Amino acid sequence: MGQNFLIDNSVLQKIINAAKLSKNDTILEIGPGLGILTFELAGKTKQVIAVEKDERMCEALQKLLDAGNVRNVEIINEDILKIQNSKFKIQNYKLVANLPYYIVSPVIRMFLENPPAGGKPELMVLMIQKEVAQRICAKPGQMSILAVAVQFYSQPEIISEVLKTSFYPQPKVDSAIIKITPRIDTNPITNNHEFDTEKFFNLVRAGFSSKRKFLINNVCEKIQITKPECQNLFKEIEIDAKARAENLSVDNWIKLYGKIENIL
Repeated sequence: MGQNFLIDNSVLQKIINAAKLSKNDTILEIGPGLGILTFELAGKTKQVIAVEKDERMCEALQKLLDAGNVRNVEIINEDILKIQNSKFKIQNYKLVANLPYYIVSPVIRMFLENPPAGGKPELMVLMIQKEVAQRICAKPGQMSILAVAVQFYSQPEIISEVLKTSFYPQPKVDSAIIKITPRIDTNPITNNHEFDTEKFFNLVRAGFSSKRKFLINNVCEKIQITKPECQNLFKEIEIDAKARAENLSVDNWIKLYGKIENIL
């Protein structure tokens, strides 16, 4: 199933510390495997809900939990990306997981943009590929659509880099522990209108549509606005006419959207 199991206890403790656990916490864990993280979470919190796609792994984990007399872990044998809200009524929770690499981006997007009925997690502490963590936490000059999306909805930070030797089987790349704190207000108000996130990200995608071109050219082509008009807008919000999409911060994108939302 593409899982690489953590075998380094020092890394495990970094995950636990980053999650700032308490006895009142409810934790969602995705891809618990054989439970090295699950047992630590269960010992420090009120409840752990572990979602595991592999039925055989669920059976093995349940046997280990029973043998250890651990009673505050609920295992759900489902694909987290396809789980139905009727089976997933978690609220006021933290998401802590060593994610299989192939579901990293869709899981992050799911819980930030379109979370289950219980709402967004209070906090996400995830083990993901080092390269993806760096892309998510990028600064202006190295931004991507992924960085804009995650930073629009949250405040991400890399807690620690993790060597590939910390896992079995050993992956081909190093990993990183990333903490993602969802923003309370992800609905900015522009020109006294409610912020339309679909239109906003249409603008962002337009901006990144051709990396070799200046942002102003991409915007003019995709949004159908004249270059002189676009130059005036860029000047008003203090964006360099020679900037490329990767040079803009999330705040820059929000200001640009505010100027052209009526024509998107």
